Amino acid sequence: MSENRSQWDLGRFVQTLTFFEVIPFIGWLQRLIPGSQDSAIVPTGEKRVGVVLVAGATGGVGRRVVKRLLDRGYKVRSLVRDAEKAKEILGDNVELYVGDITKPETLTLEMMADVTAVICCTAVRVQPMGGDTPDRAKYNQGVKFYQPEIVGDTPESVEYIGVKNLVEVAAKHFATVPADEKLIFDFTHPSEELKRIWGAVDDVVMGGVSQSEIRFVENTALFTGNVSTANSGGFASVRTKNLEPPLNLSGYQGIKLRVRGDGKRYKCFIRTDTKWDGTAYSYSFDTVNNTWMDVYIPFADLTAVFRAKTLKDAPAIDASRIASLQLMLSKFEYDSQLNPRFTPGGFALQVESIKAYGGAKLPQFILVSSAGVTRPGRPGINLEEEPPAVRLNDQLGGILTWKWRGEESLRHSGIPYTIIRPCALTEESGIQPLVFAQGDNIKGKVSRDSIAELCLQVLEQPHACNVTFEVTAKTITSSSGGDLSQLQPD
Repeated sequence: MSENRSQWDLGRFVQTLTFFEVIPFIGWLQRLIPGSQDSAIVPTGEKRVGVVLVAGATGGVGRRVVKRLLDRGYKVRSLVRDAEKAKEILGDNVELYVGDITKPETLTLEMMADVTAVICCTAVRVQPMGGDTPDRAKYNQGVKFYQPEIVGDTPESVEYIGVKNLVEVAAKHFATVPADEKLIFDFTHPSEELKRIWGAVDDVVMGGVSQSEIRFVENTALFTGNVSTANSGGFASVRTKNLEPPLNLSGYQGIKLRVRGDGKRYKCFIRTDTKWDGTAYSYSFDTVNNTWMDVYIPFADLTAVFRAKTLKDAPAIDASRIASLQLMLSKFEYDSQLNPRFTPGGFALQVESIKAYGGAKLPQFILVSSAGVTRPGRPGINLEEEPPAVRLNDQLGGILTWKWRGEESLRHSGIPYTIIRPCALTEESGIQPLVFAQGDNIKGKVSRDSIAELCLQVLEQPHACNVTFEVTAKTITSSSGGDLSQLQPD
């Protein structure tokens, strides 16, 4: 026994418990030290894992979308052309990416890192002839009509070419994230927050001397170290801090790891319990040396354990409240059985991504377009009865025609999408009852507040996938209401 004893590292033991805030007082003290911010990171869960990219974030609808997303805990990245102007409109605490949809070289895959959905609110700039003064501003639309004119970029460059550019870079990114999957952790472009929520939990917490770490190299997370059986130890692992709120994966079949290993057998633990040493749900998987592979972990196949002992009477995992994830190399399998592919010493497991799989398909690209896009030139249209945008389409550089072309680029992209066509936008405050229609025939007005709220609603609506519809505010003469489930796919 004495021959297998090694010097135990008390400092590393305390460091581990402090990082995971098992010792809250020490963690609180650490946050008071200038520059020691890692322990203050609280990783977010639920649908808020991942980023929503908002294009046109400083516009009338876009800035409302950004605010609502942030208020509900989403991570938001705003695509803007002018960072200083954007800060004035959106505030200092919004993540900005400087780019221009009319300049494809500024739209990179880096912009799409961790992005789970795009909401595109871009639009060509239209103002009243004679200037966009406070009393004549476009936001007074519906109060009094002023003859409009296009300023700045042309409708073709913004509504069609710009949208097409954004769709193309999104299509490249979403090709790696199927619509029935949910990206949980993307290690190909790890954010600073992501780097701070994973930490090592080795057998030092039980007196052992194994050492591991997680490094972010080669667009992967590298779980590596040295595992030792000294001091009756024999495991090394990396684990997330508790997700707050918990991650809701109740609509999915399981999680999928994209890994490259060293031929050893590893474990993945999923916890619904926020306790440091509580029940976990485990799954063992074998790797092939130096070979990339997808590891599917069905929730139905998880084994409830306490440490390495199986819990026969434990309930099935509640996938609606996942609190943390952990990867481990251990000399034990379950119930004192040994891991048949375990050897002490060095190890390495690269992880490219962690996703949920087998869920309902959700929209990944939401485009705010306009009612009336198919009406210019349509046989039987009485222009005198149409809204100004339809009557003045040619005068305004074919604005509706180019919007329709932008829609088409999205419809043909292969990205699961929702295209929202609002009628005339107004500055009325509050959320209005809405009327949805298809066929591009309805007229009316609708507030920008209502359209911003609608963008958030369709994010989590499977029946909004691959659907195009018009929307207006409901009036006392409206014959129907807003029911997204009644809309037909394109």
